[in-house]
Amino acid sequence: EPFSLLGWEEPIFVVGKHLLTMGKKKQHQKMEAVNAVPVQNDEDDDGVEDGDDEELELLQVDVGDMVKLKQILDETVASTILENVKEDYRIDNAKLGIMTAACVFAMIAQFAPIPFPDSRPVLGACCCIYFILSGVLQFITTFIDKDCILRTKALPPSGNTNLQKYGLRVRSSLPRFSEFYTLTIEFHGMPETPHVEQKWSVGNFFDVDGMFDEVGLMQAVQDVYKRLEGGQYDKANASPRAQPSKKKKD
Repeated sequence: EPFSLLGWEEPIFVVGKHLLTMGKKKQHQKMEAVNAVPVQNDEDDDGVEDGDDEELELLQVDVGDMVKLKQILDETVASTILENVKEDYRIDNAKLGIMTAACVFAMIAQFAPIPFPDSRPVLGACCCIYFILSGVLQFITTFIDKDCILRTKALPPSGNTNLQKYGLRVRSSLPRFSEFYTLTIEFHGMPETPHVEQKWSVGNFFDVDGMFDEVGLMQAVQDVYKRLEGGQYDKANASPRAQPSKKKKD
C-alpha cells in the first residue's frame, strides 16, 4: 500500500531507498573529511626528507687519502682568505707563460715542415729549450712556491700598515701519516716577515665517515686572519741567551 511521508505518497521500500542513499552520502562526506587530515603529515614528511637530502649534500672524502684530504683543506682555506683580500695572479701567470712557451717549442719540433735529416738542428734546439723551460718551472715550484697555496694583493688603507704595503702568503702543511694540519699566514715580499700560525687535528673537521665540516674550518681560518689583521703575531723561537762563564775562584 502507498505510504504518506510529508505529503509524498510512495511505497515503503522507495522511502527506505531514499533514506539509505542519504546516509551513504553523509558517510562519504565524513570519510573525505577524515582522509583530508593526513595530507599535512605528508607535507611534514616531505620537509623532513628535504632536510635529510640537505644533510646528504655534505662533502665526504676518504680520510685515508692524504692528498685529497689536504686538497679540500687548502681549497677551503684559500676561499676563506679571499673573502677578505684579492688574489695575486702574477706568479701563476708567469708559470702559465713558461708552460705555454715550452709547449710551443715542442709543437715546432713535432710539426716543423722539414725532412728528418735536415731537421736535426731544429729538433735539438727545441728539445734543449723545452727542457730548460721545464727546469725553470720546476725551480719555481720547488724553491719559490714551496708549500704556498695562495698569494694575495695588498689591502687598501686599513688599521694594519703591513697589510697596506704587502700582500699575504698563505702556507699549509700536512705531513704524511700525520693528523695535524698547519696553517701559516705571513706577508709576501717582506724581509723577516711576522706571521701567525695555527695547527689543528684533521679530526676537528672530519668524522670517522669522512664528512667534512666546512663551516667549522672557515670560522677557524677567519679567527687566524683576524689575529694577523690585529697585529697579534706569533713570536719566533728566540735563541737561548749565552750564559756568562763562571770564573774559578783562586
